[in-house]
Amino acid sequence: MKNCLRLLTVCCLAIACTKAPTNDTQNAVESPAINSVDVVKATPQELTVAAGESGEAVVRLQIMDGYHVNANPASFSYLIATKLELTPADGIAVEFITYPEPLTKKFSFSPDKPLAVYEGETTLKARLKTDKASKPGTHNLSAKLRVQACDDKVCYAPGTIDLVVPVNIK
Repeated sequence: MKNCLRLLTVCCLAIACTKAPTNDTQNAVESPAINSVDVVKATPQELTVAAGESGEAVVRLQIMDGYHVNANPASFSYLIATKLELTPADGIAVEFITYPEPLTKKFSFSPDKPLAVYEGETTLKARLKTDKASKPGTHNLSAKLRVQACDDKVCYAPGTIDLVVPVNIK
């Protein structure tokens, strides 16, 4: 019984001596750092093309509301343009990549000149050419998408998204 009373007394003292948190510590929540690759979802579409023919591989971008990515070309040399790079595969060559027309908008961090950006949904296209001797079936091209996401106040560190672009040769 004595030990129980001592334990109870120690617990009561410990609780009484504990300082209640102030509003500052209750409200101090670290805001997570924005990562450019978390703001953009890239979805490659399968391209079906005959051997010896050319076709357009499409990569759809979905940019989260409240954010944009720099267009290609970027408005300033210090901004990172959205860039798609595809690695050619056996019998499949990359002829060229086209980027959509950008939106032109002014932002608080660039009040003098509007910036060329992509927002919401947009589509990047890569023109691919297959050899006549290409084997039928699905071939997966490795791709990298480099983006720099921004909101209306600041741009965040750029990032790279690894993709696989499926090409079905018939």
